[in-house]
Amino acid sequence: MGSATNKPDHHRQYEGRYALDNTEGVRRLLADYHALKQRRFAGDNAASDILIDLQTAIERAGLTDRQRQAMHLVYGEDLTQTDAGERMGVSKQTVNRLINVASAKVAQVYESWCRRGEGYVLSEREDAE
Repeated sequence: MGSATNKPDHHRQYEGRYALDNTEGVRRLLADYHALKQRRFAGDNAASDILIDLQTAIERAGLTDRQRQAMHLVYGEDLTQTDAGERMGVSKQTVNRLINVASAKVAQVYESWCRRGEGYVLSEREDAE
């Protein structure tokens, strides 16, 4: 996953910023989703790779429709969790829980890729344990 560019330093830069084998790293990546899309269109192949891998990880994570919807509203449409909850007919806390669980599932996909040597490495936090 994520190694199609001829500039591996860009991939290492993203790996350093997003520890994708944990929930917080996935949420950080999702928060930067729109910026990464802009970088992709500016010719940043590493950003393109990471977005493709993110889509694949989301597809493989086994998310429920509600988890997928919450992630899309908050990160895809840039709604607040409160606004997303209103649109979904649930509380802000429920949206937060849906996103936390979804992010953990996506992180598990990245972790499995790390363990199989498929283009990502385990975060330093993980290695230190």
